[in-house]
Amino acid sequence: MKTGERAIRKYGRLAREYESRWSFYVESTVRETLERLSVQSGDRVLDVACGTGFLLSTLAEREPGLELTGVDPTPEMLEVASRRLGPAARLVLGRAEALPFAANRFDVVVTTNSFHYFRQPATALGEIRRVLEPGGRLVVTDWCDDFLACRVYDRVLSVMSRAHHRTYGEERCRAALEEASFAGVSVERYKINWLWGLMTATAVRRAA
Repeated sequence: MKTGERAIRKYGRLAREYESRWSFYVESTVRETLERLSVQSGDRVLDVACGTGFLLSTLAEREPGLELTGVDPTPEMLEVASRRLGPAARLVLGRAEALPFAANRFDVVVTTNSFHYFRQPATALGEIRRVLEPGGRLVVTDWCDDFLACRVYDRVLSVMSRAHHRTYGEERCRAALEEASFAGVSVERYKINWLWGLMTATAVRRAA
């Protein structure tokens, strides 16, 4: 079984209890991401690896008038998201490395708690750049390897979970975005409690 398929199966099993099991983590991640996400009415927003749709549902409540789309490789996660969102968002089965959308389709792309699962991060970032319109904005929130707890957990998962890929630190995340030809790259790291740390990276697709 390919490693990507292991992650899909893992989250398929966890879909119904995902948010209740990790409610603090999910809520904190979405809160911190939205504080760093600039949107306005009419924006076309794509959530890559949208999971159960918590970020999309929060956006729908806070910012009426957005065109919301979510993509995720796990059917069970999308089932939960569909029940939550109804007609508020379009949900599509697909992977970050092969996004099923036309070029220049979105004004904003966001992805949370998923970058450490991407087996081909350069390919995924290339796909994100492709579906963003020139000048479109990218926001990535994920674990940050610069924090000791994340670094230790990353090492444990690299041995214990074949679904896990790798966790990035601030500088490596910045380099990955710049190597993918994004402009205006900024990375902010922060803690959501006394132990666990995240980072949010923002960038822009270079104008044509």
